[in-house]
Amino acid sequence: MIDRKGIGDVRPGDLAVVSTGRGRARLDRVVGRADDIEAVLEGLLVHAGARVEFEPYELPEPTLDGRVDLRDLPTFTIDPETAKDFDDALSIRAEDGGLRAWVHIADVSAYVPAGSPLDLGASGRAFTTYVPGRAAPMLPPALADDRCSLRPYEDRLTVTVEFPPGGAPEIYRSLIRSDARLTYGQAERREAEGEIAVALELTDRLTAELRERRFARGALRIESPEVAFEFDGHGRVARAWKESEPTAHRLVEELMIAANEAVAELLSSRRREALYRVHERPDPQAVELLVAKLADLGVPTPPAPEHVDPVSAAGLAAATSERVMDYVRRSKRGREAFPALVLRSLKQARYDPENLGHSGLASTAYCHFTSPIRRYPDLLVHRVLLRELGASDEPPPADLTGLAEHTSLREREAAKVEYLADELCLAWLLEDELFEAGWDAEWQGEIVGMIGAGLFVRFGDVFEGFLPARRLPGDYFELNDRGTALTGRRGREAYRLGDPISVLVERIEKAEGKVELSPAGRTRR
Repeated sequence: MIDRKGIGDVRPGDLAVVSTGRGRARLDRVVGRADDIEAVLEGLLVHAGARVEFEPYELPEPTLDGRVDLRDLPTFTIDPETAKDFDDALSIRAEDGGLRAWVHIADVSAYVPAGSPLDLGASGRAFTTYVPGRAAPMLPPALADDRCSLRPYEDRLTVTVEFPPGGAPEIYRSLIRSDARLTYGQAERREAEGEIAVALELTDRLTAELRERRFARGALRIESPEVAFEFDGHGRVARAWKESEPTAHRLVEELMIAANEAVAELLSSRRREALYRVHERPDPQAVELLVAKLADLGVPTPPAPEHVDPVSAAGLAAATSERVMDYVRRSKRGREAFPALVLRSLKQARYDPENLGHSGLASTAYCHFTSPIRRYPDLLVHRVLLRELGASDEPPPADLTGLAEHTSLREREAAKVEYLADELCLAWLLEDELFEAGWDAEWQGEIVGMIGAGLFVRFGDVFEGFLPARRLPGDYFELNDRGTALTGRRGREAYRLGDPISVLVERIEKAEGKVELSPAGRTRR
C-alpha cells in the first residue's frame, strides 16, 4: 500500500521507486511507463542498487609539477559510439629503430584522494554498471564524463606507459591533449585525416605483431562479440546486432594488454601487493572433459599428453581454442556453441593481492590499469604504481584481501545486471519483430546449450530461447553422459550441441527476458 501523500500524477502502468518501512510505503519517484524499454532499464539499475547519490566531494586543482608534457603528440581515442567516459588514448610514431607507442590512461587518482568519502563510496560500488543506452557510473558524471575523461581538444592529466622500439617500457605522469575521438566503426573504416590517419596505420602494424606474439606464447584464441542495441526514442528497441569491428578492437585491446602487463610486471618484480587480475590455470580434469566433448561432437582436437597436469592443461586449452576457432571458421558449424564450450571449461578470472599470472592471456603478470574511471581495481593499481614511482605517498588499503574479494564479487553482480538488461532488450525487440512477421514465422538457429529439461537455442543471430525437451517430437529425450546431446530412448534421433535447428517462438516473458520455443513443424496448442 502506497501513502497517498506525494503520489502526484502517478498512473497505473508506471514504474515507480518506493521506500518501505513502518506503515505504508512512500513514493520516491516515477521512472516511466512499464512498456517503455528505456524506463525498464533505468528501473533495473535502481532495483539492483546501482543508482546512488554520490558522496560529497570537491574538485581539486592538481599540480602539473613532475608531469611530462605530451600535448604535441598526435593523440586519439577509440571507443564505442555511445561512450561518454574515455579512459584511454593512444599515440604512435615511426622511428629509425621501429615504432614508439604511448598508452595514456586517465589519472583519476589526481582527483579522488585515497580514503575520502568519494573514494570509499567508489570502492563500495567498485564498477560502473552498463546497460544498453545508459550507465550507473562508479564516479560522479562531473569526473567520469568530464574532468577525468580524455575528451578531444582539452588538456587532460594522465599516466602514460611509453613503449620504445625494442626497449623496456617507461611509466610516468603526463599531460595530454587528444586530437580525435574515433568510434570503433570510424577506426575500422579508417575515417581519419592527416597525422591521425597515419597513426592508425602504424597502430595496426604494431598491434598485429603484438597479437601474433601473444598467441604464439599460448594465449587463448576465443572471440565472442558483444551485442549492441539502438533505440527509436519512443520506448522501443530499434535493432540489435553483434559488434564486428575486429581490427578496430585489436588496435585498442592489444595496447591495453601491453600496458596492463608492463605495470603488473613492474609491481610484481618489486614484490608489491596490489589488485592483480589473475586467471589461474584450468583444472586438468575440466580440460580433458572439454577435449572429450569436442571429440564426441566431431570437432578436431590437438593430441593430449598421457598425463595432464595444470601446466600442460593450460597449453592444451590454448591449443584446443585455436583448433576450435579454425574449425568453426571453415565448417560454419558450432559458431556459437563450440567457443562457449571452451570458455566454460576454464576458471573464472578474479582479483588477488598477489600476482598469480593470467592463464588465458599466457601472461606471467597482469593487472587492470587502463580503466580507472569505471573500475576501482584500476584506480587502486594507479595509487600503488605512483607510490612506487615516487609520484605519490598515498598508502594502499589495509585489507587488500578483503578488497580483492569484494571487487571480484561486485564484478559478477554487475555482469548479472548487464546480462539481464540485454535479455530484456532482446525480448522487447523479438516481440516487435513477431508483430511484423507473425508468430508462425520460422527461425533458423543453433543449439548452444542443453540440460536434461531441454535445449538452449541461439536464433536470428542475437536472440536466445529455451526449447523444452517435452516438445521434441518422436521420442523421449535424455541428456547423454557427456552433456553434448539429447538422445531419444529408442536411439534413432539426437539433438547435438552446434547443430542447426528451426524453431518457432511460443512465448515471451518480457519482464524476465525469457523466450520459450518449440521445434518448427510442430502443431501449436
